[in-house]
Amino acid sequence: MASRIAAEIATAGGWLPFDRFMHLALYAPGLGYYAHGSRKFGLMPGSGSDFVTAPELSPLFARALAVQVAESLAATGTREVWEFGAGSGALAAGLIEALDALGQPLARYTIVDVSGALRARQQQCLAAQGTRVAWADALPERLRGVVVGNEVLDAMPVKLLARRGGVWHERGVVLQPNQAPALDSTAHTAIDSGAIAFAWQDRPTDLRPPVEVDGAHDCVIEIHPQARAFVATVAGLLQRGGAGAAYFIDYGFPEAEYWHPQRTTGTLVCHRAHRVDDDPLADVGDKDITAHVDFTGVALAGQDAGLQVLGYTSQGRFLLNCGIADLMAAADLPARANAMKLLAEHEMGELFKVIGLATPGHPPARGFASGDRSHRL
Repeated sequence: MASRIAAEIATAGGWLPFDRFMHLALYAPGLGYYAHGSRKFGLMPGSGSDFVTAPELSPLFARALAVQVAESLAATGTREVWEFGAGSGALAAGLIEALDALGQPLARYTIVDVSGALRARQQQCLAAQGTRVAWADALPERLRGVVVGNEVLDAMPVKLLARRGGVWHERGVVLQPNQAPALDSTAHTAIDSGAIAFAWQDRPTDLRPPVEVDGAHDCVIEIHPQARAFVATVAGLLQRGGAGAAYFIDYGFPEAEYWHPQRTTGTLVCHRAHRVDDDPLADVGDKDITAHVDFTGVALAGQDAGLQVLGYTSQGRFLLNCGIADLMAAADLPARANAMKLLAEHEMGELFKVIGLATPGHPPARGFASGDRSHRL
């Protein structure tokens, strides 16, 4: 992976924007973190996993989310769910089973995932569902149904901006000094990847964050053109389809918190073996790279494409609105303990947020009935 990126840096003239670096590190065919076969999801480091997501942590996550999905399927008169970035397939399996139990069986559950390695795992997990589950290699001309994205926006490449001495720069990646500046991009596999190291380099730019960062202090922040473009695309497809809703669950903030003057080092982090570090230039391809989501940008992208914002709230409040407390009451003690991690403010309950978007005419959504924070976007 290091060789592949070094070759592209050379081809680009010695400097690579960080969003391109992040894309390669995560998605380069056969080499990127999400493109090879290492285990990503699991409860503990001993499993060989790097992090846990809500569907693996507790099956009650999917069962509670299904309540909202079923409501939106009924409201839009549709019977199809689209999931982007389906991970291990655990959420898909849980949603399909829960929707069956709620009397809202699906005609089709379609997964869109750029990772061939994860697709193979999903197919194994969902084999019992037969032809009800399909994998799409390309988006259709329109969407009708409910879109779900759990921890998909945080893995979309971001641009880095650095303000130094009052001047904005775009932060990119170069080879460490004293390394060969010219590499043959057609023969990068011959490079000794162990000798390759990367470094940051800033270049003046006209790019700016969507809101002014108060003060004159130095800072590093992320902006999210790819995530906004993705949401705009999905929203446009739903609008053309005429009936649908989308729910995105991820860690992030509204813009006033995201670009707060006290957040001087951004939110970019890496995950490996259930540990977090802040050095995406090391061990490239062997760990996840993520940034928190700008939920104001998500809302605006959806609205600009013609959708309405159904609501925005914490994951904990959303799941409680969808009845997870009753599900927990009927579960055994270990299951309750795991589900509490979905709700507790010091765990996933407050860090993770949920935003809902829908085509015009969708009724108020149960998941935002209490604790809606749309006014803070």
